[in-house]
Amino acid sequence: MSILQNKIDFAVILRVKNANPNGDPLDGNRPRTDYGGIGEMTDVCIKRKVRDRLLERWVTTGKKDDGNAIFVQSDDRNEDGEPSLRVRAESDKNGLGKDAFKNSANKIDTVKRACAKWFDVRAFGQVFAWKDKEAKKTKKVAADEIPTEDDELNKVSIPIRGPVTIQSAFSVEPVRDKITSNQITKSVSGEGDGSKRGSDTMGMKHRVDSGIYVFYGSMNPQLAERTGFSDADAEIIKQLLPKLFENDESSARPAGSMEILKVIWWKHNCKSGQYSSAKVHRTLRESIQSDGSFKLQELKGLEPEIIEGF
Repeated sequence: MSILQNKIDFAVILRVKNANPNGDPLDGNRPRTDYGGIGEMTDVCIKRKVRDRLLERWVTTGKKDDGNAIFVQSDDRNEDGEPSLRVRAESDKNGLGKDAFKNSANKIDTVKRACAKWFDVRAFGQVFAWKDKEAKKTKKVAADEIPTEDDELNKVSIPIRGPVTIQSAFSVEPVRDKITSNQITKSVSGEGDGSKRGSDTMGMKHRVDSGIYVFYGSMNPQLAERTGFSDADAEIIKQLLPKLFENDESSARPAGSMEILKVIWWKHNCKSGQYSSAKVHRTLRESIQSDGSFKLQELKGLEPEIIEGF
């Protein structure tokens, strides 16, 4: 597979209808908004959905060790049975083995192997940072004391910068006045032998009645050279973006309440790009309407591909 040869920018337009696209745990799980009332989905939330679609693809293809495994798996979609990221990384069966993380001396080899094994690591990057549990414990280092060589060898920090960046999604118009909150109750016997009815539990459920959101992303060939991210990998992400919300249903996001409308894909003719990502994204940002329609501004020599949502 050839390493990514051309810079790629992309944008995704999505519609929210009676759903909570991304709840804020610090605000009673209400849909996230900024101070101006603009709705938000964090980049972490979006990348979780991308990883889930990649994980489904990996399982469908037979879970072969072909470089398409996913490192950051969610608890409810754990396909290899590993209980934590560290155990997965150090697993002889599903990971790289403990020797790969003994210390930072073999960092280059560890990075290469990790990127070759896990799709999301070579795409988004990852930080492997922990202490060697089997190493001899050294004395506690005071704040003003210089760590010894043994102290440093007991710690492993291997950062990997990924070539694929995804921004948070923001609504085209404020959604604060379009958020509906309903009080709900749970009236079931969750404990005991069932002879006594449990007390009602009160709660709140929030939703965005309607809104158009947009998020942007980019793929950097220079960083792709370090992780081995290929043209084929970029094509996989391109194919799954229109299906981002398939198999993502929940009580907060019922089936059909989250919909990808369009994916806009700009493929430059060189590694450095014909234009900056800011200028490319602005051709959509300044033209998109509240109903999801848009009229892209033209950039000479850069023709966008417009893909319909699934």
